[in-house]
Amino acid sequence: MLEPVSPEQVRAYQKDGAVLLPGLFADWVETLRTGIERNMREPGPYAAENLNPGESGRFFDDYCNWRRIPEFTDVVHRSPAAEAAAILMQSRTAQLFHDHVLVKEPGTAKPTPWHQDAPYYFVDGNQSVSFWVPVDPVQDATLRCVAGSHRWPKLVLPVRWLSEEKFYAESDAYMALPDPDAEPDRHRVLEWKMQPGDAVAFHYRTLHGARGNFTTERRRAFSLRFVGDDAVYATRPGRTSPPFPGHDMQPGQRLREDWFPVVWRQ
Repeated sequence: MLEPVSPEQVRAYQKDGAVLLPGLFADWVETLRTGIERNMREPGPYAAENLNPGESGRFFDDYCNWRRIPEFTDVVHRSPAAEAAAILMQSRTAQLFHDHVLVKEPGTAKPTPWHQDAPYYFVDGNQSVSFWVPVDPVQDATLRCVAGSHRWPKLVLPVRWLSEEKFYAESDAYMALPDPDAEPDRHRVLEWKMQPGDAVAFHYRTLHGARGNFTTERRRAFSLRFVGDDAVYATRPGRTSPPFPGHDMQPGQRLREDWFPVVWRQ
C-alpha cells in the first residue's frame, strides 16, 4: 500500500514548514461538505463571525467539534490524515489536537490576518502539523505560508482576528508581526491554486494567512491539527485558543489521550 506522503514532500515540509499534498482528501470531499454545513447550522460554543459592522460577506469559523459532528469523526479516524501527519512530522504517533472550519462566503473582503498558530496554543514541541483542506476550488483565496518561518527564533505576538487587539501583553518572548507582502525580498510566500480535497500541510509555527474571497463562489475549508511524540503542555501569558477549560494538565506533561486521542501509531 502506498504511503500518503512522499519522501520529497516530507523534505519540503521540513525545509519550508509547508507543502501541498494534492488529492490527499479527495475521497472525503462530500463528507467534509456535509459536515461543514452541519457545523454552520449547529455551531459550537467557539463559533465566531469575523466581520465588523458594514464589512461585506460572511467569515465564519468554529473549532473543536469533531466529537459531535459525525462527518468530522469519520475524517479523523478513517481518512489518511493521521498517517500523513505522522510521516510529515517524522513521529511514531499522530495525536489529534483539534479541528477547525473556516468559511468565506462570496464577496467577503476580510482577509485572514497573517499569524502563527503556535502562540495561541498550549502546546510546545517541534512535531506539529495542520492540514488546510478546501472543499471548493480556490485561487486567490487560497492559504498563503511564509517559507521557513517555522524556524524563526521567536514566535509572533498573536492578535484577535476581529478586534486586532494583542492576545497577550507585549513580551520579549514574542516578535512583532512582519508584513510579508511589503518585504517580498525578505519573505518567500508559498501559495497554491487548489482543487477540492487537496491539502496544504503546515507547521504550527509557520506564518500563514489568506486573502478575502472576492469571487462569486464559496470558500469552505476544513483543518485538522495534529501533534507528535515530542508535544507537551505549555503555559502561555493568557487564555489560549482553543482554551480547553478544565484540562488539568501540568507544564511538560504529554497531552491527555482521553481528550486528545492518538489516532495513528507506527
